[in-house]
Amino acid sequence: MPTGAVELWEYLTLRKIGLIGGMSWVSTRTYYEDINQLVQARTNKLASAPMLIESLDFSDLVRLSTPEQWDHAAQVLSDSARRLEQAGATALLIGANSMHKVYDKVAEAVSVPVIHIADVVAARMKQDGVTNATLLGTRNVVMESFYRKRLVAHGVTLIAPVIEDVEEVDRIIYEELMHGKATRAAERTFKTMLTTMGQQGAQAAVLGCTELDMVIDVDANVLPIYDGTRIHASAAVDWILG
Repeated sequence: MPTGAVELWEYLTLRKIGLIGGMSWVSTRTYYEDINQLVQARTNKLASAPMLIESLDFSDLVRLSTPEQWDHAAQVLSDSARRLEQAGATALLIGANSMHKVYDKVAEAVSVPVIHIADVVAARMKQDGVTNATLLGTRNVVMESFYRKRLVAHGVTLIAPVIEDVEEVDRIIYEELMHGKATRAAERTFKTMLTTMGQQGAQAAVLGCTELDMVIDVDANVLPIYDGTRIHASAAVDWILG
């Protein structure tokens, strides 16, 4: 990789990340911060990441349930992906775990790579030798197969979700975290859940929601935490820096 300032700038502009964001704006902010901080850590303190961000209106995409609603979401995200590619993005991220349900349709809409969050999380866990974990996220991420099957494909077994916990996590995410609100009560709730999951045999916890780091200590908790957003951002930087 080039080290001179001019050579580095020219190199970085050839590998530009496109972020489909706005789902929610809180998570998009986290992606932007994480990617830029990682670029600086791996290059120099004045560097910033070459990025294109399209922030979608989340009110049109929240709490989807019917096939028609998901078809609409797939179209919205696919259109966004095309615009980002046309603007010069050489790889794309979907900045929301739940929207990876329509990943295949988005990936088919463009010719550049779309980095799947669950694939890079699973690869990191496999590298660390983690074979049994718990998954925290919105109801559709935890209960449906589109995220879980990618972890399982990499040899990570997930403990069975407890429906009461799933409902409470879903409520906290949509009613608190997506509004930028982090409470001590939510922190205590997750600490209790993680303790119980560890007792049930989970070696680690996967954060399958980009806002969960607001109330879960990623670096010091009762279980090792695999923060999908951080790992996804790191994969984006790997792409940028080649």
